[in-house]
Amino acid sequence: MRMLGLTSIVLAAGLALAAPGHAQNAAAPEAAPAAAAPATTAAPAPAATPAVADPTLDASGKPLSQAVPGMGQPKPGDFTLQEQVTKTGQEAHWFHNVVLLPLITIISLFVLALLIWVIIRYRRAANPEPSRTSHNTFIEIVWTLVPVLILIAIAVPSIRLLAAQFKPAPKGAVTLKAIGNQWFWTYEYPDHGVNLTSNLLKEQNEVAAGTRFRTDADGPRLLAVDQRVVLPVGVPIRLQTTAQDVIHSWAIPAFWIKLDAVPGKINETSFTIEKPGLYFGQCSELCGARHAYMPIAVEAVSPEVFARWVASKGGKMPGAPAEPATSSANDSADDTANATSDAGAPTVNATAAPAVTNKPATQNPAGLGQADQ
Repeated sequence: MRMLGLTSIVLAAGLALAAPGHAQNAAAPEAAPAAAAPATTAAPAPAATPAVADPTLDASGKPLSQAVPGMGQPKPGDFTLQEQVTKTGQEAHWFHNVVLLPLITIISLFVLALLIWVIIRYRRAANPEPSRTSHNTFIEIVWTLVPVLILIAIAVPSIRLLAAQFKPAPKGAVTLKAIGNQWFWTYEYPDHGVNLTSNLLKEQNEVAAGTRFRTDADGPRLLAVDQRVVLPVGVPIRLQTTAQDVIHSWAIPAFWIKLDAVPGKINETSFTIEKPGLYFGQCSELCGARHAYMPIAVEAVSPEVFARWVASKGGKMPGAPAEPATSSANDSADDTANATSDAGAPTVNATAAPAVTNKPATQNPAGLGQADQ
């Protein structure tokens, strides 16, 4: 009995000492929600989205402007120049069709006739004793004067066309800077605060399930891109080209534009698009293993649509009044909004391609993400 009483005393003392710690542990779950509350309030707010919807896309994110066969792109079996939609291109088309083609045709037929005549008239059977005439003043004057007149007929419109191709852009022109990379294009609108990255759209059987692929609305095979360049109609365009790695060339046949993009150098030309539509081109300088996978797509729209497109990308038109400080589209998150809007461009049928495909060759020497091309 004495031992039992001693045991009871020891157990009672142990319970008394353990009671405060037990009470503290029991209260801990109730205090946890209070401690976690600040974490919920500190969660980052969702990125601000531009207040203006992209006017070149429909509600589902599909492009409104669709490729038209034969317009701004090559046609199967066609051997003529594409329809030109710039003044310089129209002048060059006239020069080719009215001056160069007739001249070269006439000269070729004349030389062919001379060859046939000489072969028949001066063969050994018809002319057993050849003439010993060494000079003919009239013939020498003719064969000197006629080529000079031909060169003058070619030189006058040619020099005028060359000057028009490199005429500086006027004040108020929209500046587009095209930067060549191995193997994709990046674009900057320095006056509008808009940046784009444009990649080739692959075929459905070339991409994994759930990845965006080319459709007929995007353009022809090997010419469709995931981000089109948008430019206004009737407004002078100042085109500047450069490159990050090797020499590329920005070429749109329907604009009569082919301008080399050289690393460390900026080349410049100007043009004005006169007809809305979708126009395609390619890199026209051999730039590496995937040179054939650097397409260019330009969507020409009205100036009003262009202004809305700029706003949808988080940029603004030059000379436009500043947005209020409370605006969600033009506050301190502008750069982030531009980056996210470009990276998260609307897709036709799935998500955008992996970001690794948008790295220059110096950062992505193995061409990761494009091995199946």
